[in-house]
Parts: sequence; C-alpha cells; structure tokens
Amino acid sequence: MPASALMNVMDQAARKAARGLARDFGEVEHLQVSVKGPADFVSAADTRAEQVLFEELSRARPGYGFLMEERGAVEGADKTHRWIVDPLDGTTNFLHGVPMFTISIGLERDGEIVAGLIHNPASNETFTAERGKGAFLDDRRIRVAGRTSLDDSIIATGIPHRGKPDHAQFLSECEMVMSRSAGVRRMGAASLDLAWVAAGRFDGFWERNLQAWDMAAGVILIKEAGGYVSSLGGKPDMLATGGIVAGNEQVHRALSGVLKECAKAA
Repeated sequence: MPASALMNVMDQAARKAARGLARDFGEVEHLQVSVKGPADFVSAADTRAEQVLFEELSRARPGYGFLMEERGAVEGADKTHRWIVDPLDGTTNFLHGVPMFTISIGLERDGEIVAGLIHNPASNETFTAERGKGAFLDDRRIRVAGRTSLDDSIIATGIPHRGKPDHAQFLSECEMVMSRSAGVRRMGAASLDLAWVAAGRFDGFWERNLQAWDMAAGVILIKEAGGYVSSLGGKPDMLATGGIVAGNEQVHRALSGVLKECAKAA
C-alpha cells in the first residue's frame, strides 16, 4: 500500500532525526550527558533529535500541538491535533551501545491516536500504522502472533530500575508470569516492545509507570495489527494511567487475568 501524505511526513521527520542518532550511537564517550534523575539520562543526541522532530513536524503540519519527552506539552493553534513524540526511547540502551532504541511518533486527533510510527535507527526497521489501514513493518503487512495459550507465549515487560517505584510489585508479577509462560523478555524500550508485539515477535507485553510518548505509537500499531491493548484495569485509558497490557485477544485476556490475580494475592 502506498504511504499516505501523513505517513510520509512522519517517516521523513523520523529518518532525518535518526541520521543524527546513528552518528552518535556507539560513541557515547563523546556525548554530553546530564542526569535528570536516577538512571534516567538525557543526552545531547536526545535533545538534538527532539529539535529535528519538532521543526520537521511543525513545518509539515503548522498549528498542531505537541507532547514531547523533553519539551513537555506545547499548545498549537489547531486544538484537534497533537503529536506525541519520544525522540529517543531506550536512552540507557543508547548510552551503553545497545542497539535497542527508537524514535516514536504518534498523532492524536480529538483525543484518539490515529497514526503511529516507531523507527529503530540501529536496525533501520520502521513500524507504521494508520487507523483503518493496517500495520506495517517497512512495506510488509504485520499481524500479532496467533498463539492462544499463555503457556506457549513469550511476554515482554519493563523492569523498574533504581529510582523507580513498585519493585516488589513487579517481582511478584514477574514471578507469576514466568511460571505460566514460555519466557519473559526485557528490551529496555517500551515502544519497541509494543512494535514487536504488533509484528508477532512477542506474544504479549505489560508494564507500569510509562508515559504517553512511550505508548502512543505502539497502541495503534497493535490495534491495527489485530491485537488488543488496555490499561492494567482493562480500560482504554493507558496513556493516562501509565499501565498497559497488550497481546492478541487470548493472550491479552490471560495476561490481564494473571496480573489481576497477582494484585489480589498482594
């Protein structure tokens, strides 16, 4: 399917920002790094990528608002559209030379995510989706995995590090998911985890305490790939609550059930 004008705008912005990230990747000793909080770094590369995305998307769609990791909320003249952008998801991976990081761009229209793009500059893979048009990895249509049993499924998650809350809760959840699945994986970039669920590489995913820019593009990718995504409470309010569960219909239901069971046992 030929890319739409909107997706061309998103793709061109992401690829321009990616060129700078690719140059900086692997040369972390040359990056000027400041500390935002425990184990939460913002690099010169991150800031430059966000500036490129802000300029390119603003030029292509004047008046759209923004919600960005570094800038925060930027009001636009057009109150119906907002870009939700993470210029570098997986900053810690990036700074340690681990090739698992992304540029993530979601477009919100009247409060609903209608388009998403997740690009990994290290692998040069681009995941895209628009409402009603399906999900794609580069030019290939993708679907969520077809496994119906949690026993056979690989589940991805995010592990809270130093300075993050809910360590004990996560360990309880992880122990229960480990005992009922084929394995648990931790990649270090939530947007990439969600893209891989959409592509059928992972069967499911859950995490707490995320931000809207971590999830926006991945949410529509999974929906357009035939999957299910919700907050940990089972509602479509994951961008507001920060908790998310994703998978195909059966895995989403089973994984949600395990997490609820764990919460009751706490």
